[in-house]
Amino acid sequence: MKVSPIITKIVLRVFFVLLFFALVPFFVGDQRRLQHTYFSFHHWWELIFPAIIIISFIALLITCAVKRYKQPDLNWLLVVNTVVLAAYGIAIFIRIIRVL
Repeated sequence: MKVSPIITKIVLRVFFVLLFFALVPFFVGDQRRLQHTYFSFHHWWELIFPAIIIISFIALLITCAVKRYKQPDLNWLLVVNTVVLAAYGIAIFIRIIRVL
């Protein structure tokens, strides 16, 4: 199974490039619009699922990196988790851009 490490590395690189391009407007853009933009959550449990996704992404990324991407099961779990995290990040980015 030589395919899983390659796909895992490609998906991770695409994710980090998307993350970089999503953060650029917040550092380079108009900071006055961001100063008075606040996000409130009506229920605290709304933050549980994003936290689970982010924590599992970090744990899988560290585990796969330590094991040098040699376990295909962990690689595919990391790919699925990264795709879900990217979809969630894109949805949040679209929501923030609409607010601004």
